Amino acid sequence: MKAIAIAQFGGPENLQLMQIPEPRPAAGEALVKLEYAGINFIDVYMRNGRYARSHTYQTPLPMTLGMEGSGTVAALGEGVSGLAIGDRVAWCIVRGSYASYAVVPAWRLVKVPQNVPLPIATALMLQGLTAHYLSHSVFALAPGHTCLVHAGAGGVGQLLIQLAKLRGATVLATVGNREKAEIAKRLGADHVIAYREVDFREELMKITGGMGVDVVYDAVGKDTIAQSIRCLKKRGLCVNYGGASGLVQSIEPLELAEAGSVFFTRPHLADYIATAEELGQRAADLFAAQAAGKLSVTIDREFPLADAAAAHRYLEGRNTKGKLLLRISSRQT
Repeated sequence: MKAIAIAQFGGPENLQLMQIPEPRPAAGEALVKLEYAGINFIDVYMRNGRYARSHTYQTPLPMTLGMEGSGTVAALGEGVSGLAIGDRVAWCIVRGSYASYAVVPAWRLVKVPQNVPLPIATALMLQGLTAHYLSHSVFALAPGHTCLVHAGAGGVGQLLIQLAKLRGATVLATVGNREKAEIAKRLGADHVIAYREVDFREELMKITGGMGVDVVYDAVGKDTIAQSIRCLKKRGLCVNYGGASGLVQSIEPLELAEAGSVFFTRPHLADYIATAEELGQRAADLFAAQAAGKLSVTIDREFPLADAAAAHRYLEGRNTKGKLLLRISSRQT
């Protein structure tokens, strides 16, 4: 089968289209014929070696990339129940989706309702589930809360703005240009800050009357984290869940105290979908909101599998205005 793999850590040029043996499902696993693979920054961190020391997201070389996909069940391993060959499914946080087929633990597969297209279901996996756990669990937003969403026009940012509004919060969002500002506004952001035109912390403090926000959701990382911490109310929470500008290497504990006895966390999605029940509940919430017209999902671009390197360059250039997908099969589902 065709697959995009790397033999060593490095840049997008290391992504190679290869022919590798088709996997077979072991006990408790399912074989999925892929239609789409999601493209995410976690793939970049795995490709460039930033996650080489991670125990949660292991990166053994050589490896097939891709932590998110959708398609149909092609075969079942021994002991699998609740799934049938031909079922439409999606998943995330299992590596190997940049390929024609992938083997996935059956409990990690989510059945996709017939009224949800597979491209949309893919976007609601890693990015959608991330937005859900950030807004519902890491900091359970409610009416009266204010939050700052960095990269508000990106894949997670768009979904996070909408989920935050559904939970009754006031949303401030940062974006890179006016086109992206219009996207964030259309999705419900109460205030949009073009960070290249103004100092985002100064602007946020003007908007909040000097109070700051209850929580900052920061996936930009190195370039923004120090200011993000200073955007918080006393005892607020800064959530760093990515590093589009580079991974955050350190935080000085005293800085948290000086910022108002604030809190800092760096979560992994895997710890918030640790059981089939938790995964199923979050996915069901997202599918229901999308089907009801309460959650808009934007597919920015689809790339053919062979153009995975171009897709990574596009993502790393911070050009995205929604979800990026690899189209594995020519069949549209």
